[in-house]
Amino acid sequence: MSLFFEDMTVGVENELGAKVFTRESIIAFAILYDPQPFHLSDEAGRASIYGSLIASGWHTASVCMRLIVEDRQRRRAEAAKRGEPLPKIGVSPGVRDLRWPVAVRPGDRIAYFGRIENLSETKRPQWGLTTSRTWGVNQDGAEVFSMIGGVLWERRPA
Repeated sequence: MSLFFEDMTVGVENELGAKVFTRESIIAFAILYDPQPFHLSDEAGRASIYGSLIASGWHTASVCMRLIVEDRQRRRAEAAKRGEPLPKIGVSPGVRDLRWPVAVRPGDRIAYFGRIENLSETKRPQWGLTTSRTWGVNQDGAEVFSMIGGVLWERRPA
């Protein structure tokens, strides 16, 4: 993945990284951010429609964001080491179609990926807009998380 908008190509996929969701991390996240009973205890999880403790969808999304940022930082560090110019970091105007089709359970290993779906001009000539699909799959290959998001990327200086 490039650091400048003009170098990006629709269809390019990127593996962002993976995370194992432990019972302890699921409960810790839920205590702070999503205290629904089926995220907080094994007993409440068993009594729910899920049949076990499950991770908050927001937890899976937060891990994805962490991996996106770490991937970007790694790529910037590699480019800086090669002496390449670094663009300003853009912002995201938002996400849509955020989905959690399969529950994430303790011990699940989720691998996250991203694919550029669209490149668009913006009203600001120094920025282009990328639209990407980002998703996560568990160790069985089931998709457990997905979203479509936009990010503004700086254009290469002329």
